[in-house]
Amino acid sequence: MKIIDDLLSTLNLEAPVRDIRLGPFQTAVLTRYCGLASTPHDPGPHHDHAPVKESGLLLENDARALAHLANSLSQMEAAIGMATINSLIEVDEQRCVELNAGDLLERKGEGKRVAIVGHFPFIPRLRPVAKELWVIEKNPREGDSPETEAENLIPQADVVGITGTAFTNHTIEQLLRLCNPKAYVVIWGGTAPLSPVLLDHGIDAVSGTKVIDSETALRCVSQGATFRQIKGIRLLTMMKKNP
Repeated sequence: MKIIDDLLSTLNLEAPVRDIRLGPFQTAVLTRYCGLASTPHDPGPHHDHAPVKESGLLLENDARALAHLANSLSQMEAAIGMATINSLIEVDEQRCVELNAGDLLERKGEGKRVAIVGHFPFIPRLRPVAKELWVIEKNPREGDSPETEAENLIPQADVVGITGTAFTNHTIEQLLRLCNPKAYVVIWGGTAPLSPVLLDHGIDAVSGTKVIDSETALRCVSQGATFRQIKGIRLLTMMKKNP
């Protein structure tokens, strides 16, 4: 994908891979820093086809090889690739604010038509403030819309929120193409790269994660932590303009 290739072109990929943890909910890679990505919940059949081809041998690769896994057709490998990319980013904290994605979407979505790709804990907070709220979900809950409705709903939205897992399932570029050029677009989650490259691809804000305590974050991932349980991280948002 072009957006991933553009990310890769800005990184110093010459770094050793020091650790890899693939937990049930989060994936972590330690190179220059520690990077996270969501572990795919539906990796597909694995008895006849291994989701990670070089499982057990990944530490023999360098960061360049692992980062390029972000383009892999295997979502498990793509998650390792995205975590590697995030581990290599020199996050410019002067361009970031400590702001949660839910707070930003609530602020930007007030009185607006909002489309959210994925069902997340902050959804109930958005319903009372948004003029209209569409939650587009692969496994819809009550009140959600199926992902087949994305092409109809996203172009109507004034504010669009897209989970960073769209990088690992390779839907990010398709979803961005659906956005109205005037819409305010937010990408969020542990998978979302805190890189200004994304702001050149029609994205207005990236709410991502910077790991500040690698040992703690790696331990949490290994012990089955969900994203909200991971310690040793900071939630940062990078924007084109101040909120």
